[in-house]
Amino acid sequence: MNKPIRRLAIFSLALFGVLMLNISWIQTFQAESLQEHPYNSRQFIESLTQHRGSILVGSEEVAYSDPVGGDSDQFQRKYENGTLYAPVVGAFRAGSATGIERAENSFLDGSNQLLAVNNFRDMLTGEEPKGADVYLTVDPEVQQAAMDGLDPLGKNGAAVALDPSTGAVLASYSTPSFDPNSVASVTDTEQAGKKWEELEASEQKPLLNRAFNEVYPPGSTFKVVTASAALEDGATPESTMDAPESLDLGAPLTNAWDASCNNGAPDSLAHSIEISCNTSMANWAIELGGQKMHEQAGAYGFNQGPMEVPVDVTESSAPLETDPNILGRNGIGQANVEATPLQMAMVASGVANDGDVMKPYLVDSVQNSNLEEVKAAQPEVFSEAVSSGTAEDLTQMMIGVTEGDEASGPAGAIPGMQVAGKTGTAETGTGHTHNWFISFAPADDPQVAVAVVVENGDQSGGELGAPIAKGMMEAVIDE
Repeated sequence: MNKPIRRLAIFSLALFGVLMLNISWIQTFQAESLQEHPYNSRQFIESLTQHRGSILVGSEEVAYSDPVGGDSDQFQRKYENGTLYAPVVGAFRAGSATGIERAENSFLDGSNQLLAVNNFRDMLTGEEPKGADVYLTVDPEVQQAAMDGLDPLGKNGAAVALDPSTGAVLASYSTPSFDPNSVASVTDTEQAGKKWEELEASEQKPLLNRAFNEVYPPGSTFKVVTASAALEDGATPESTMDAPESLDLGAPLTNAWDASCNNGAPDSLAHSIEISCNTSMANWAIELGGQKMHEQAGAYGFNQGPMEVPVDVTESSAPLETDPNILGRNGIGQANVEATPLQMAMVASGVANDGDVMKPYLVDSVQNSNLEEVKAAQPEVFSEAVSSGTAEDLTQMMIGVTEGDEASGPAGAIPGMQVAGKTGTAETGTGHTHNWFISFAPADDPQVAVAVVVENGDQSGGELGAPIAKGMMEAVIDE
């Protein structure tokens, strides 16, 4: 054998060896993770012949499977109050799934290794194999309040509610929603497929959970982050800052009322939050500097990469900025700042929870087919955003937003208790504005933190978002 042929043979053998090692590695160490990966479409096709576990909100099965019957060995997925829960639950169909149906698929279809013992036991006893049931943290009354508030507006938008002390997601609703029953049929897959394609192609993006996966300029709700940075840096609610009618930040920055914030005099931090003064809060951001603003935003959850709750959550961003013109606008939630509604609920939740932001989660527990709990939520601190003293100062300042003499968000107030809130009216560069409201209640013993956004609402957040947030908070408190 001449040298070139020998080298080619050795090279070919080496490649073959590497290929065999790679296959062995995948089969030995990665098979389980690949099988359970939520983006493995094969698992969804195979699951059509498996008795899938249910998804429950409280004691209500909001997603469950029934045998098709006849000669078919398939199961039909069905959804109760489908449109109400679709932004969270998602949909399960041949070849794909969304929402919790995708994120918790390995439990629902019974393939998760935590179910192995139960599956083996069922096999020995002759029990029908069945996936595990997934119990959500969603409160049906709060979810309904979000739907009732958003749907009549006829606008795209989202609302999310958290338990500040645990991070449990009490509601996550997005408009427009969709009926998952319309895409889940296993007996008329052609029609179901056409409906799915229609939803995917829609400019309204009904398959998108805007609460988790859409980012918006948060507008003046971000002033809570700027105020946090100021207080953590040594300012007090009484500290003042220049609050002119207009600031030259490359282009003029004005206040919503086209006048100064305190009759031409420097305005206090507390009053600037109450009336939502743009010019003073932009000056605060510029004085604090890009690094402190960047660090404070990060402490609330910005710039931390995507998150799983276990549904995927898009990253919110507040980039490090040194240009004063951009930094000033960032300080009022414009320019380069983008946030999901969940992120802004985390800001409100952090203030409500003495400065600690809890990691959001949607799944309370998972039970196998024998009603044994195989997984339970473990609340954990996501970040220590501010000190407890700063959180208390922010709470009092945000109470001023709903009940101060010049309150910008009185529509978010609830009779008989104090509500801490912050309005936001975010410019989009299109001539329209997104309208925000974040809040928590009761202010002295918070049980719920809320964020609401209405796309292109073209009113103030206090007019559009606050009443929706109020309804959601009342749904928690009235229980």
